[in-house]
Amino acid sequence: MASWGRRSSAVARRVSAFFTVDKAVQIRIGMRRYPFFNPAVSSALVPRPWPCVINMTSLFLVDRFTSSIAGSQADSRRADDDDNDNNYPAIDFPGGKVTYTTKLRFISGSSGKRIPCYRVLDDNGELLNNFNEVKKELAVKMYSDMVTLQIMDTFFYEAQRQGRISFYTTSSGEEAVNISSAAALSKDDIIMPQYREHGILLWRGFTLQEFANQCFGNKDDVGKGRQMPIHYGSSKHNFVTVSSPIATQLPQAAGVAYSLKMDKKDACVVAFIGDGGTSEGDFHAGLNFAAVMEAPVIFVCRNNGWAISTPISEQFRSDGVAVKGQAYGIPSICVNGTDALAVYSAIHAARNMAVNEQRPVLVETLAYRVGHHSTSDDSTKYRSLDEIEQWKTDRDPVNRFRKWVELNGWWSEREETELRSSVKKQASLMKAIQVAEGRKKPPLTELFTDVYHLPPSNLVEQEKQLRETVNKYPMDFPSDVSL
Repeated sequence: MASWGRRSSAVARRVSAFFTVDKAVQIRIGMRRYPFFNPAVSSALVPRPWPCVINMTSLFLVDRFTSSIAGSQADSRRADDDDNDNNYPAIDFPGGKVTYTTKLRFISGSSGKRIPCYRVLDDNGELLNNFNEVKKELAVKMYSDMVTLQIMDTFFYEAQRQGRISFYTTSSGEEAVNISSAAALSKDDIIMPQYREHGILLWRGFTLQEFANQCFGNKDDVGKGRQMPIHYGSSKHNFVTVSSPIATQLPQAAGVAYSLKMDKKDACVVAFIGDGGTSEGDFHAGLNFAAVMEAPVIFVCRNNGWAISTPISEQFRSDGVAVKGQAYGIPSICVNGTDALAVYSAIHAARNMAVNEQRPVLVETLAYRVGHHSTSDDSTKYRSLDEIEQWKTDRDPVNRFRKWVELNGWWSEREETELRSSVKKQASLMKAIQVAEGRKKPPLTELFTDVYHLPPSNLVEQEKQLRETVNKYPMDFPSDVSL
């Protein structure tokens, strides 16, 4: 142990000499929010107004500290603690000064007050305070892309139900999280998605034809047909390919963000995760890595109420997800995910913090998942149709944002009809699906490329055996895949 301690001290001295720790802002949260559901009260499933705050500054309570190391944060927290017994000396412990107390008290597992969600618009699309961050051109594009995303999800979902593609997930109820996040970011920011963030790709210029090519896995798919549908990726748009295992992208996001920091890039990483993913070890490892390394990354948790069939009441006992960030020393905020302006405002502020202060931020968005988890799921088995319909009609993020755009005189019924018609017609989505479906599949050789510059002998042998098998049993393999 002593030997290990000496080596650790030596490493610590070298690391501390190598790095220069910038000043940062510690953001503490002491607010409240009601959860989506109270499992003991069935009426809690009915949509009701959230106790949302309307002033961003009330969510970010600031204390300055000279470093983001644990010790400095501990000093800052305990300096204002009335329960500390100032008559007793403090001890300089590794990691920071620790104050003593004579009171036997455990830190409470939960507070009587809960964190509220930040909002800008009420349910009728009217502003609750002064807000001028989004002008006409940006607002119209945001709304147009939200409508396009909604229609695209419907068409591809139906294509799967018709047996034309194998799998699909929609972003129904979470369109504002997608589009508003994309609008608030720079094109240089790197997106590390979960699997419900295709709206960000849409915003960045990924075409409807490219979406269709990926879902059908044809020869024009940028991923060369190697991924299942909706596992999009585009280096051109700084969108890292979707990976099915839950939360694996979060530790990776911390590493990518740290590389941006070392290269002094004016950009950050934005990593998405669902509420169920916060139960994975990678969630905690990712946040801790990012906090300790002061990496410019925004973690966005889409708390949509359900992790497939598991409600959040059975997922964790914490006050949502935002409080988990505070535990790791990360500034955090809870946002109404059905309010496009609130999401835009929060992500924009989070990006400024991540890039300018070189530190991670956690954003929790509350937006009920209106659709099934995926085409492999039937959510009516674990929640009622009435519940789904109430959320769909009462808190639809697209309708709420449309009301605000119309109140500003920036949108009309004629423009609404033209937009929806143009997206659906042969010139766009329907044509894209028909074209993608008619294209050939990637050749068999693509299974063995893009990993090694020179394929190793075992891979060469596998390709040879596969070809022999296909030639011997041609009826067991797709006829549209060339050898």
